[in-house]
Amino acid sequence: MNRIVVVGASAAGLAAAETLRREGHAGPLTLVGDEPRAPYDRPPLSKQLLSGEWRPERLDLRTPADLAALGLDLRLGVPATGLDLTERAVRLADGSTVPYDGLIVATGVRPRRLPGEGAHVLRTLDDALTLRDRLGPGQRLVVVGAGFLGAEAAAVARRLGAEVTVLEPAPVPLAHAVGTEVGRVLSQAHLERGVDLRCGVAVTEVTEDGVRLASGEVIEADEVLVAVGSLPNTEWLDGSGLSVGDGVVCDEYCEAARNVYAAGDVARWYNPLFGTSMRIEHRTNAAEQGMAAARNLLGPQARKPFAPVPYFWSDQYDMRIQAYGFLRGHDEVAVVEGDLAERRFVALYRTGDRVSGALAVGMPPKAIRQWRQSIVTGAAWNDPGSYDHGSSPSKRTQ
Repeated sequence: MNRIVVVGASAAGLAAAETLRREGHAGPLTLVGDEPRAPYDRPPLSKQLLSGEWRPERLDLRTPADLAALGLDLRLGVPATGLDLTERAVRLADGSTVPYDGLIVATGVRPRRLPGEGAHVLRTLDDALTLRDRLGPGQRLVVVGAGFLGAEAAAVARRLGAEVTVLEPAPVPLAHAVGTEVGRVLSQAHLERGVDLRCGVAVTEVTEDGVRLASGEVIEADEVLVAVGSLPNTEWLDGSGLSVGDGVVCDEYCEAARNVYAAGDVARWYNPLFGTSMRIEHRTNAAEQGMAAARNLLGPQARKPFAPVPYFWSDQYDMRIQAYGFLRGHDEVAVVEGDLAERRFVALYRTGDRVSGALAVGMPPKAIRQWRQSIVTGAAWNDPGSYDHGSSPSKRTQ
């Protein structure tokens, strides 16, 4: 395999490019990115960068010297606009065409938006810097969406002295992901710090003065942040022949078509560990999947299924939230250590008859890490013999 193209110059794309070189690919390697900036880290955008604790350059994933050492044909600020599987070529916005023998798609996601003008989103470095300049004591910020991104931004804004209102359509924030009781516990931290959290309300549009609710009420604000999820960047693949459905559809090897792989937030692949297709928008997964896709592309005779235990974390006020596994669609939640009311606990998640996830709040890393192996082995929920560290979670459900 001679010419390889990686489309997407963030964590997944960079990990793929580095792995290709590390695994011995010495041929032409093109890395395409829609942003003009060199690859940088995104999780700090809603935390350390938004708060002003970090300067922008601290987010750089690699130094210029590191990138130069990879010998890349680096195409930054030039989005991909099309893919021809027959001719094996990627079309770019500047009118050029890049041929390939192997392709890795790592184009990520973009924020969902609401009708109206003037709202902030939080996906790029420029997004975070623009919002940071508008926050401060007495500023009124409305955050639409109480997911992890919206909650992190709300926490930072409160620390900066802004008046914060969070609007969430669900009865309990994050209940679909972490469960109702855990969602309530996380929400309480915001209420205690003066956030005006309103659940069960739908925002229909952004206005000049704030946002309009479905009821017709206008919530006034100086700034509005929309954090209502994201969409995979797959439009450039329309008409290409690749299967697209909430992401680039891949098999367990991250392969979407012959010699075409996908990685990161844009990839929907079959994870054999959980027996289901999933698309994960977590930083750790992006890097791991980029590496896996690169190895499988280079070594088709020795391919390995990509079967990770997903991991994510979130920092809100003094809370460190960590989770392993696939929590969505769970059937039951059990607290196995600590106490919900103190916001210091470990909770396990059951899907079917097996342990599918674990989440910790305010606990040391080892408190949750010990449950990772139970997820890997698919430990039976009601079998104490499945665990090396205590009785089955069914005995400790709160």
